[in-house]
Amino acid sequence: MEKKEIIDILPGNVRTRSWMQFVSASVAAIAFAVVASMLNIRLDLTEDHRYTLSGPTHRVLDKLKNDVYLQVYLDGDMPVQFKKLKRSVREILDEFRVASGRKIDYEFINPSSAGDAKERNKQYETLIGKGLQEYNVHSSDAGGGSSQRLIFPGLIVNYNGIEVPVNFLKNNTNRSADQRLLNSIEGFEYELVQTISTIASDSVKRVAFVEGHDELTGIEVADITLALSNYFFVDRSVINGRPGVLDKYSAIVIASPRRSFDEKDKLVVDQYIMNGGKVLWLFNEVAVNEDSLRFGETVAMFKPLNIEDQLFKYGVRVNPSVVQDIECVPIPMKVVTGNSRQQIVPVPWIYYPLLYPSQENPVTRNINRVAGKYTNCIDTVGRDPEVKKQVLLSTSKNTRLVNPPVLITLREADITPAEREFTRSSLPVAVMLSGTFRSLYENRIITSLVSDRNFSFKALSKPTRMIIVADGSMIRNDISRAGRREVPLPLGQDRLTSQVYGNKDFLVNCINSLVDDDGLMQLRSREMKLRLLDRKAVKNKKGMIELVNVLLPLLLVALAGLLFSFYRKRTYTRAVR
Repeated sequence: MEKKEIIDILPGNVRTRSWMQFVSASVAAIAFAVVASMLNIRLDLTEDHRYTLSGPTHRVLDKLKNDVYLQVYLDGDMPVQFKKLKRSVREILDEFRVASGRKIDYEFINPSSAGDAKERNKQYETLIGKGLQEYNVHSSDAGGGSSQRLIFPGLIVNYNGIEVPVNFLKNNTNRSADQRLLNSIEGFEYELVQTISTIASDSVKRVAFVEGHDELTGIEVADITLALSNYFFVDRSVINGRPGVLDKYSAIVIASPRRSFDEKDKLVVDQYIMNGGKVLWLFNEVAVNEDSLRFGETVAMFKPLNIEDQLFKYGVRVNPSVVQDIECVPIPMKVVTGNSRQQIVPVPWIYYPLLYPSQENPVTRNINRVAGKYTNCIDTVGRDPEVKKQVLLSTSKNTRLVNPPVLITLREADITPAEREFTRSSLPVAVMLSGTFRSLYENRIITSLVSDRNFSFKALSKPTRMIIVADGSMIRNDISRAGRREVPLPLGQDRLTSQVYGNKDFLVNCINSLVDDDGLMQLRSREMKLRLLDRKAVKNKKGMIELVNVLLPLLLVALAGLLFSFYRKRTYTRAVR
């Protein structure tokens, strides 16, 4: 009887214990969820850490005082590649939102959501007016038809009533579509945090275009000025031999001067550098009057600017030679067809080299090739261990140099260049110098150059940077003229082919790199691996892949059910015994 009573009691105990275990597990799960929601723990298990934000990004987001709202115009009916880009952008934005303590919020918007064509075009014009770049995408359907749609792979950053556009698609035509997509994802963190850092800063850095030596006019650099105004206060400044006049600027741009510098202005620039100032030099040692080409020919003449000794002291020499390159930008030429009609066609022009950006430097990584005009080349000189020299742009492997004076005629465009005559390779055209520099006026008497008795001369600079580009036209945008009206055209865009080169990206990156005190530019060095399916293997093993994907999940579910049933039966059988 005792034994029977014990047997009768056991099942009740088992049921009670089961309920207690269930309640305990539920309470533990709820408690764990509450505690986990209070903790900011995120694990990035990817090999290239694509979901991990960098230290500089965290520092910028930690300093945010107000909320940031992002309008991402990458939604709606899009090709698969843009859908992948949207997914990656969303994942990174989620990381930004968490790292900022929920101060960053975003919304994906379909720019083509309007049902009426007139409203859609109005929305497109609004986005273009705000600075977003449109892309005309062609797609094909299964029936053999095709369609076109405009896509705006960019976003608008809203902060305290300020709107700034961010275009994050890297449209490098020399890369495959998959590689362009990967490059866009690699650079997205930098593009976004650079903009947020600028608009959230308590003070805006100042950049000046130097005047007084027949530099490019405001309309000739209007497009790059507009691009830089998203990050800086852009000014124009005349030196006039006044020491300290440049000290309020974080960087200065010397854009294609055509008159030589006097010693007073050179001293002002020199001492600006000694005080830690940054300079972007763009100039040619050979002058070419391109307007004369309209009459069929022109002459390239050596025209020094009296800054050769200054740059030589800092560590570079711009050679007075004109680059000819087989890989070049075309120019429009009038040709006569068989029916005696004139037609304008693009013809390669070896005096317009198509320059290669260095993939080893964050300034030039993943940008389009840069278009040059009558470019010179650079030699690095000196062995000062305190100065680091990095090549940013170089020519192709089929280059040659011609020395002035040289006659340039349009008839040269009719001659197919012989590759065997272009024996020079990868000549430097743009170089970055960083470190501490020695003054050109060290151990020289300068009393005749400075009238200010309070002037304090420095012979050794603070750690600083400068970039020398042996092509002054690289920063000049074309101008459309209609009567007295002048409209600047996009920098780097070929008017004949509509091809967009990397001039603007290169120059904006140059200035951002020069004034970068937070290390944000290093984010452009981020590298992710492109992992693609083996299309041949997928095609050959299509049946096996489909079979595995259909049957394997069912088998796993059935196996899990059998194991659970076996475990449960075994557990309760033991309890009853």
